[in-house]
Amino acid sequence: MAEQDFLSQDEIDALLGGDEEESVEEKSDIAPFDFNEIESIKKGGLPGLEIIYERWVKSFRDAIRKIVPKINMVSKENIYITRFNSFMSKIPMPSSYTTITMRPLKESALFVVDSRLVFTIISVLFGGPAKPFKVEGREFTKLEVQIIGEFIDAALSTFEEVWQQFYPISVEKKSIELNPSLARITSGNEKVIVVECGVEVDGYEAPIYFCFPQGMFMPIKDIIYTEFIGEEDGEWRQRLERSVHSLNVKVTMELGRERFLLGEILSWQEGDEIVLNIDKEKNLVLVVENEPKFWCKLGKIKERYAALIKEPYKKEDNE
Repeated sequence: MAEQDFLSQDEIDALLGGDEEESVEEKSDIAPFDFNEIESIKKGGLPGLEIIYERWVKSFRDAIRKIVPKINMVSKENIYITRFNSFMSKIPMPSSYTTITMRPLKESALFVVDSRLVFTIISVLFGGPAKPFKVEGREFTKLEVQIIGEFIDAALSTFEEVWQQFYPISVEKKSIELNPSLARITSGNEKVIVVECGVEVDGYEAPIYFCFPQGMFMPIKDIIYTEFIGEEDGEWRQRLERSVHSLNVKVTMELGRERFLLGEILSWQEGDEIVLNIDKEKNLVLVVENEPKFWCKLGKIKERYAALIKEPYKKEDNE
């Protein structure tokens, strides 16, 4: 009789599910992966907005230096797309959250002033060093709120002025909040466009942020996504004019009209002549792409027929 192989107790337990409890314990360390936590950062995807902010930082720098002379530089650092919750979680406390509207655009936007910038400005205004002091566990004082207000007013007024060069918007300050839960402009999982700028105060740099719901600029997407808005020295206008001038269009001129009976048309044979009573002194209509545009006179230059344009065609001329 052949020797038989017997299963060990461990193998029997495995077949009967005896180690099920152990497997559950091993799996307890595995957590579901949330793909929403990964955000693709878009750089250079909003060229029109880039141009607007490049102009704004120059205008704002000149305006804010009248209030805080020690502000040396305002710069545009980055423009990216992220989730609203992800953006808010990176803002230190306390900070200033200003909700603004940009009429006629419908949704609200957010202007955030980092607390480190506020306390650095306060420090240099009172003769201290350009570095923030510790502010853990307290809100802004009345003096600090007043300084923030002047800073925000300068930022938003210059922001509106720069936008007027591209699109007529009216910026209105709705509220200034110190509690981030009161400054929600959209749901936490919605995507937002964040513009991060840097303000340098006597060698110390701190950020400020503009935050827009991603769908806010859809009515003016041609401005936000174009690369040629606001090009200096009329370059954009010249580019457009060259493109228009190089278009091919169909130009025709109606020499005359005659009415015939259907029976006459059916009797026509090859070689028959159709006589059009054309008066050389009569004005004819020059048609461009199926639209009447000019009154003309029929003429001839060398061996080619020509049209001498006399005046623009008006619809009432034919009524």
